[in-house]
Amino acid sequence: MKLIASSISLCAFFIASITFTTHSYGFTFDLDKLPSTKNLVKAGDKYITLLGQQVQVGELAPQFKVVDKNFSPVTLKDFKGQTLLISVVPSLDTGVCSIQTKRFNEEVEKLPENITMLTISNDLPFAQKRFCDVEKIEGIKVLSDSVWRDFGTSYGLLIKDMGLLTRALFIINDKGKIVYKELVANISQHPNYDKALAKVKYTAPVLVVDSVIVDGISVDAKVIKEQESKDVEKAL
Repeated sequence: MKLIASSISLCAFFIASITFTTHSYGFTFDLDKLPSTKNLVKAGDKYITLLGQQVQVGELAPQFKVVDKNFSPVTLKDFKGQTLLISVVPSLDTGVCSIQTKRFNEEVEKLPENITMLTISNDLPFAQKRFCDVEKIEGIKVLSDSVWRDFGTSYGLLIKDMGLLTRALFIINDKGKIVYKELVANISQHPNYDKALAKVKYTAPVLVVDSVIVDGISVDAKVIKEQESKDVEKAL
């Protein structure tokens, strides 16, 4: 009986979390009164309306609060000093979203320790945990915006009348500034993986300072890294 009562309580909690009035950081807002943006993203051949404040490259990244698989709060401040790549997907249970998450999970082990990758969706933490267990997602941090809708509304990504997040990529540097943004033009399409990965590698501060041998000459590895970064910047 206690298990049934607990399940009913959880269901009631999530129903309350998707009503028209949402609570975030003690602030109550009406979804109908949020800023809305049209003509940016399509679902099929029709434009969708995005709710929340659009953010731009060069701005400080808005703070947000989401939850992990255990419903523990996670905030942007938790990643202070890290370079972040945030992969936003509508639902992990769909083909493109699954591929997107698995692609970045494969890439994260190739990156230095000062780069953190996040996947954020409005899937419930239960569903996210199941997906990660089945697909062996261990490198990228998968987080849910289902409780407060705080990330979606703070970054202008909440799809009106669907309750999902639109597909997007963001890179936030170690100073908390947005340096890259991609709103995928159609939610059924893939983002530009290569461009985002090149940008996040270029953005992260250099960690390697050991000397290496190049053509028989000892060279500071940091110099090599800086030259590689300049080459990447030109390509971007």
